[in-house]
Amino acid sequence: MRLLAPLALLPALLALVSCGQTAELKPRAGRDLPVAPLGRGDRPKPSELMVPTPQASPERSVELRSRSEPREDDPFDLPPQG
Repeated sequence: MRLLAPLALLPALLALVSCGQTAELKPRAGRDLPVAPLGRGDRPKPSELMVPTPQASPERSVELRSRSEPREDDPFDLPPQG
């Protein structure tokens, strides 16, 4: 019974530990930020590197279908050769 009390506190402690750091991101000691991308004169700041580009996270186009529809012919859907 005495082992159950620490085990019950374990999820709460794990949640507290996993909160994370909220301070500004900085490179490790002795390390530098990545080089500037081609065509850009300055190095991006850490906060700029954390924002994904539109190409990395595109918007979803969600078209809900209300009923079944026949598929269009796919020219690349070929039977196996042989």
